Formats: sequence, structure tokens, C-alpha cells
Amino acid sequence: MTSNSPDIKIKEAPVRAPSHVPQDDAVLPFEVAALDLRGRLTRLGPGLDDLLAKHDYPPPVAKLLGEAIVLTTLLGSSLKFDGRFILQTQTDGPVSFLIVDFQAPDRLRAYARFDASQIKEGQDSGSLLGKGHLAMTIDQGPEMSRYQGLVALHGGSLEDAAHEYFLRSEQIPTRVRLAVGEEWRGGEGGARRRWRGGGMLLQFLPKAPERARQADLDPGDAPEGTLTHTVAEDDAWVEGQSLISTVEDVELIDPDLSGERLLYRLFHERGVRVFSPLALQAKCSCSRDAVSAMLKSFAPQDRAEMVKDGKVVVTCEFCSSVYQFTPQEAGAEDGAAP
Repeated sequence: MTSNSPDIKIKEAPVRAPSHVPQDDAVLPFEVAALDLRGRLTRLGPGLDDLLAKHDYPPPVAKLLGEAIVLTTLLGSSLKFDGRFILQTQTDGPVSFLIVDFQAPDRLRAYARFDASQIKEGQDSGSLLGKGHLAMTIDQGPEMSRYQGLVALHGGSLEDAAHEYFLRSEQIPTRVRLAVGEEWRGGEGGARRRWRGGGMLLQFLPKAPERARQADLDPGDAPEGTLTHTVAEDDAWVEGQSLISTVEDVELIDPDLSGERLLYRLFHERGVRVFSPLALQAKCSCSRDAVSAMLKSFAPQDRAEMVKDGKVVVTCEFCSSVYQFTPQEAGAEDGAAP
């Protein structure tokens, strides 16, 4: 029923058809108000390919690091301040260390360390990571304390680790989907394989907090037979999980499918609202001045030992940029033996 009174104005949210224009290297926030769901959709193209192409990673390693980059964009893009979100793993697997550094609002860099002799074609992320831990760090700047959450890795995927993190640390019902793959497409210099990635994060955030209650965590060392209470999942969250589980990898990385069209496919029956996309870029924070300052932080004797063939050479692990200094520029002569 509508009122004919001129004193009453009914404001409706604008409705439009979803855009068919794909947008790469961006995070698209969205909301499904009817189900109390909020989320973010990441689509990565040239930016991801640039990050992975800076190193000669075997395909399984590149795919794993790509998944970590996608996950980092989904989490780091939620920062409301100019800080950093750092995702890092240390494990006993073939990929013993990886790090993704997101500097708000849009800068990404990443690096992985691996044992080439243990890499096999077709390995999944769980077997590449092995056992260890995943750390997620929020750095708000030098005048603020850091926040860090740790998740144990037991041979599972990064999706599994993200779900464990939100269950134990944030206690927000959350589901994550990650996908990374290669496409064969033409461009400058001819056709070549290019990396693409996509991901979606969906969270249940009802206004009444009791609706988001979850079952107790494993009781750990409690006496055998101790019962844990169960909590029936909210029907809205059951529906949300069901919908995100239908998303296929190819949909997340399809260069011809726009993010808005994908969200419409999933949630059009309930209605989905999208917000302004957040652009991303692959950009390292290293510089000659920063490397020079880093060198000066070492003891004089250590700087002297860095001199090889009459110069000091430093290579950035993130972007592979090479910086050369004379011994004088590096302050290496201060530690030279008499």
C-alpha cells in the first residue's frame, strides 16, 4: 500500500541491471540484505600475472601463491585505515615460506620460498604447504600495536585455514572460495599464458548477535565423554552457504564474466546490492633509499662482508629489483679490516 499524502516520501534503493563489463584487479563489496549477508568478490588479472611472473615459480607454486594473494585481497581490503595486512606461512612442506603484503588501500606484493626438488606437477595446496602455521597480521603503523592471528596448518588448503581463522579468532560465520588458473591469450609480444585469480568471501552478519551463534569449539583436554552443545544454523546462513558452494572455479576467473553478473547469478532471487569497487595494483614498496637505510642498520663488519667484486648488490625478494652500491655508498668501508 502506498500513501497519497505529499508529506510522506518513500525512498527506494536504486535498481539497475548488472554490468556486463568485467573489471580486473579490483575487489567488489556486496550485500544480500534479505539474508543478512555481506561479502567481497575479488577478480585479479594483469596484477596477479605481474606478481607471479617476477619469479620463475613452478606452476603449482605459482598457483598456491596466487591463492594466498587472492585471500589477502579479500581480507586486507576491509581495512579502514592506511595500514598493512600481511599473510604469511611457515611450514615443513615443499613451499616452506610465503608472504603476501597488502598495503592499504591498494598495493600488493608477494613472494614464496620453495624446494624445487620436492615440487611435482599437480600438487594441491595442502601437500605443498604441509604442516606449520599461517599468520595474519594487521599493522596499523609505528605508533599502534600489531594484531596477529595464528592458524595451525595440518595439510589442508588455504580455504580451510581461512575458515578455521574466522571460527576461532573472529567467531563470524564465514565461507571463502579461492580459484587461480592460467589462460592462453594474445597480447603485446604474442600469445602466452597469463595467470588469473578470483575469490569470494561471504559472512553472516545479522543485527541480532544470537542469530550468529556457533557451536562450541573442540573441548581439547576435557574428560572423555564431555558433551558439547550444538547450535542449529540460521536458515539464512544455511542458504548463503548453499549458494556460495555452487560457485565454480571457472566462474571466479572467467575474464569475460563480470563480477556483477556473477553476483546476480548467485543472489538475484534474494536481491544483491553492490558497492563501489576497490582497485588493486601490484606495486612493491622497495626503493634505493629504503635499501640504503636497511644497509646502514647492519653492523660495519657485516657491511664489509657484503662487498663482492668491489660492490654491494641487493636484490628485492618481492619484485626482483636489483640495487647496486659502492662500498662507500653502503658504508662498508667503515668495517674493513685494518
